[in-house]
Amino acid sequence: MENRKLLDELLERYPQLESVGTEIGKAAESLINCYQNGGKVLVCGNGGSCSDSDHIVGELMKGFEHKRPLDQVMKQQLVSIAGERGAYLAEKLQMALPTISLTAHSALITAVANDTDANLIFAQQVMGYGNAGDVLIGISSSGNSQNVIDAMLTAKLKGMTVIGLTGETGGKMKPLCDILVNVPGRRTAFVQELHLPVYHTLCLIIEQYFFNNNTTNY
Repeated sequence: MENRKLLDELLERYPQLESVGTEIGKAAESLINCYQNGGKVLVCGNGGSCSDSDHIVGELMKGFEHKRPLDQVMKQQLVSIAGERGAYLAEKLQMALPTISLTAHSALITAVANDTDANLIFAQQVMGYGNAGDVLIGISSSGNSQNVIDAMLTAKLKGMTVIGLTGETGGKMKPLCDILVNVPGRRTAFVQELHLPVYHTLCLIIEQYFFNNNTTNY
């Protein structure tokens, strides 16, 4: 199966990830279920993991390796709404998988940090955006980032599924994660180097499922 193949290819390229192969598959299934049920994904992290959060959004909100054309009904509706411009939009817009980086809203982040507590910059957004059935991906090489932990606690309150990307210990995030992908390594740079192929593979698997008509066999 194509999706199983994507995971196998990841583990072939990065054999050190064998220990978390099952959890990567579970994470893919959870994300697919979220989108199937009309949910969305929230992502957060600090520093390099902040960049990873934005990167994940970029892969899911538009075409990654597959084209994501609008269906004919949408295209016809756009033409009906806006004529020539609608036809242009119908050809250029792509189907998206709703994903929000909680690191990207500078006015809100600075307001929360200034008015309440800087550790709550992600939790406050989870409170506003999160719904039961949504997924939170929290990224922390140490697993001890307090603002990510607070986001996870809030996600639990909201009935969301929590996926953690951490280093090998899992840190304080470990007991809060429904699915923990704790890649081998403790040095921040090395952990982050392994996070990228993990989330690239997750994005590829999800895109294959929704836009290439493959099965969910992981």
